[in-house]
Amino acid sequence: MTTVLVTGGTSGLGRAMAVALAATGARVALTSRDPSRAAAVAASIPGAIGLGLDVRSSAAAAVDEAWSRLGGVDLLVNNAGIGMRTVNPAFMTDPQPFWQVSPDGFRAVIDTNLTGYFLVAREVVPRMLTAGAGRIVNIAVNESTMTRAGFTPYGPSRAGSESLSRIMAADLRGSPVTVNLLLPGGATATGMVPPGTQAPLLSPDIMGPPIVWLASDAAAGVHDQRIVATEFGTWLAARGTDSGVDQPGPGLP
Repeated sequence: MTTVLVTGGTSGLGRAMAVALAATGARVALTSRDPSRAAAVAASIPGAIGLGLDVRSSAAAAVDEAWSRLGGVDLLVNNAGIGMRTVNPAFMTDPQPFWQVSPDGFRAVIDTNLTGYFLVAREVVPRMLTAGAGRIVNIAVNESTMTRAGFTPYGPSRAGSESLSRIMAADLRGSPVTVNLLLPGGATATGMVPPGTQAPLLSPDIMGPPIVWLASDAAAGVHDQRIVATEFGTWLAARGTDSGVDQPGPGLP
C-alpha cells in the first residue's frame, strides 16, 4: 500500500490530490498549520490522517509522526503555500509594485513557498535514502506567474521553489529517490484567487490523474520532469512505449 505525505492538504490542490490518492487505496497524511483542521479534513477522506505542521519551521516532528503512523512515506507532495492575497488582497485588479510590498509580507511568502519545500524535503529525503526508495513531487506554477507585474513575492517564491526542485533532482540523480514538478497549467479555483475573478478557473481535481500516476508503478524511475496537468494526457501519450526510465527535464535559463 502506497503511503503519502501531502503538505497543505486541507484545501485546494492539496486536498484534491489527497482525495485522488486515497481513492486508489493509498494511505495519506495531510498537514495544516491548524492541527484540528487537518484532523477534520482527514476524517472526510478514507484512511487519511491529519497532522499539524507549519512548514516555515522545523518539520522534524511532523515527519516523524507521519513516518511512524504510516509505516514510512513512499511519496512526499510538497504543496503547502500561500498566495498574493496575503500581501495584496486586490492583486488581480490593483497590482502592487515590488517596492510597495512590506518586508514582512515578502518574508512570509518566501518562508512558506520556498523555505517550506526545503525544510520538509530535508527531513524526508534522508529517510527515503535509508529505506532505499522514495518519490517527491513539488507543486509548481506557470512560468508566466514568475515574471508577471505585481506578483512580488509570489512569483519569486515559486521561481525559487522550481529552481530548488531542479537542484534536488540533480543532487538525487542516480539515487533511489526521484523528484518531479507538477503544476495545474492555469489558475485554479482555490483560496488563492479572489472571489469574483472573471477569468475561467480550473478545478483542483485536474491534479488527480497526474499525481495518481506519479505514485504508481508506471512512474518508477521517472525523474526531473515538469508535468503540466492540463497537458498530462498528451505528455503521457508522447512517452509511448517508453520504459519509464528517467529523462532529464529542460534546463532553466
